[in-house]
Amino acid sequence: MNAVNRSRTTRAAAGVSAALLLLLSTGCDVPGVYRPARPATGGPYTFYVSADGSDENDGMSPGKPWRTLDHANSANFRPGDRLRLKGGQRFRGAITLERGEAGSPARPVVIESYGKGRATIAPRGTSGITVHDTAGVEIRNIALAGDRTSLREGVGIALRATRPGGRELHHVRITDVEARGFQNGISIGAEGGAVTGYSDVRISKVSLHHNLEAGLVVYGPAFEEDRPAYAHSGLRIERVTAYSNSGDPESDRRNTGSGIALGSVRDARVTRSVAHDNGARSSAGADEGPEGIWVYDSTRVVLENNRSYRNRTGSRVDGGGFGLDNNVSHSVMQYNLAYGNDGPGFLVYSGKATGAHRDNVVRFNMSWDDARKLPEYGGIVAYGTRMKNLQIYHNTVVMRTRGLASAKAAGTRPPALRLRDGMRGVEVHDNLFATDGGPLVDAQSAYRTGTHELRGNLYHSTGPWSLTWGTRRYTDLADWRTASRQEILDGDPAGTQDDPCLRALTVPVGDPAGAENLVPRCGSGAFVTMGPEVAGVDVGPVDYFGDRVPDTRRPGAAQTDPTD
Repeated sequence: MNAVNRSRTTRAAAGVSAALLLLLSTGCDVPGVYRPARPATGGPYTFYVSADGSDENDGMSPGKPWRTLDHANSANFRPGDRLRLKGGQRFRGAITLERGEAGSPARPVVIESYGKGRATIAPRGTSGITVHDTAGVEIRNIALAGDRTSLREGVGIALRATRPGGRELHHVRITDVEARGFQNGISIGAEGGAVTGYSDVRISKVSLHHNLEAGLVVYGPAFEEDRPAYAHSGLRIERVTAYSNSGDPESDRRNTGSGIALGSVRDARVTRSVAHDNGARSSAGADEGPEGIWVYDSTRVVLENNRSYRNRTGSRVDGGGFGLDNNVSHSVMQYNLAYGNDGPGFLVYSGKATGAHRDNVVRFNMSWDDARKLPEYGGIVAYGTRMKNLQIYHNTVVMRTRGLASAKAAGTRPPALRLRDGMRGVEVHDNLFATDGGPLVDAQSAYRTGTHELRGNLYHSTGPWSLTWGTRRYTDLADWRTASRQEILDGDPAGTQDDPCLRALTVPVGDPAGAENLVPRCGSGAFVTMGPEVAGVDVGPVDYFGDRVPDTRRPGAAQTDPTD
């Protein structure tokens, strides 16, 4: 997949010329024009906007607020200033902070609501709030609602770095915000020759929905394998909900319809966030599709404690829950839940022969009935060109595909784990794979333990036991072990076919109990010692539910024995 659309925005100043803006910002009187009553020196100051106000007021108290957003936008906001919009009211227009405004992490410019409820910014065919080549900005408790033109051309909140060779723009906070009806809800980009973008960005408690192309996107310059560089750093995304971002049915050349997509990032964390019901109208003709939460061209990214479900794709690719895509390194997907997606629950993929996709981990995740539309995927899917050093361990994958219409049409059923050529240094251990008769593993080739090693996994089927290894199909764990030399640890057999007694094999997907349905209920079988600690593997301190990982581990994402 490639980067999402780089939409651009311009300053909406209601026809105010650059020269006039300069006069206003320096405190000069302009005949026939009301200028914001900001002293030429001193500050910081707080400015108020209310539908009950007047642009003839000084705007510096709730009793004398300005009336329009256009008037407020003509002010030059300096470090420490605040712009406060009356809660519960709707303001037509937009806000743009340009180079030379804000800029101080220690004294940020704050845009927020006051009084009861959120104020709503409703731009006229543009972006709602644009921060251009500056930072030291905090946006709080604001709603942004786009119109029909904004749906194609605007962004709810756009952070844009365009200065070639500039330093990173430090400190942005976006909290308690809703953005709907735009091309993208929030976008953070480095473009126009810029190779550095934003750092120390915190986005939390945000709802991004009914946007055209994506909820939240981050992007930068094209990835160069000889000189890997990442425009943005230090991103923290927490408690973001991205849903019903439909995708563009007219976009055949690129993916649209993702929930959260991060590109050109070093050191980022997405946690306790949710992506659902995205991508339903994405193009059927595109050769790439959307994902719920995914990463590309990035390093040291962690996706943890998130949920991604019922995400769709209009095409025959993608549409999954979580993904580590092209050129991702030293990154982790952990403690996440995916279910009911069109594509894979968890995808690790490299379509470019750069060698940059390496040293990634997929652990303590749960996938439940994914690949509903595209059986050529599976619960966990890994493949790509020159991809190396991938660890997949302590995940729980349940696939029920008997009677699935898409599987019938394709003549194949999606496996719990699908492995494809192009990788080396792949370790798959201590996972719990369960199906209702579909294949437990589907491997394109009969991989040797020198490139792919499987050990200590649980393979359970409520129907016929099936595993595909290269050109051969096996119906018994022991037969496959003998032929492949997989599932052998220190010369002894490893792995098991025992019944873990999962409720997820019998109840509807998305049952209110959620991940609890993927916890083994048997006091034996699945809960057995799977061998000693493997040297050099740091499995982390806790399991999916936050319980301590014992010295003697069990297969799957849940380490607590419910019978204890």
